[in-house]
Amino acid sequence: MSTHTVIHKGSCHCGRIAFEVEGEIEQVIECNCSHCSRKGYLLWFVAKQQLRLVTPEADMATYRFNKHVIDHHFCPVCGCAPFGFGKDLSGKETAAINVRCLPELDRSGLKVVQVDGRSF
Repeated sequence: MSTHTVIHKGSCHCGRIAFEVEGEIEQVIECNCSHCSRKGYLLWFVAKQQLRLVTPEADMATYRFNKHVIDHHFCPVCGCAPFGFGKDLSGKETAAINVRCLPELDRSGLKVVQVDGRSF
């Protein structure tokens, strides 16, 4: 990871899943699909290589639904879901970071874009 950009530290509630993600958060999305709306996600999409796991991948559980193309990772201990992995429309691997799992981030000034995931 580059030292020229911001590195955000995140985790699930109990700390079993810990990660760092590099980048400037310009906006987040709030999706109204059945999964995101129930969980209250605020998602920041980055290239997958911008995320680095601090804890073992084996400590995560995975949930897939609908088209089964997104790996929604969550902690099997506390149930918190800090991120998911998928691909964008061009096939590039992405990570969707739940910014609510970045405890030091001040979310009050973030631009929140509403996304109609319910219609996909």
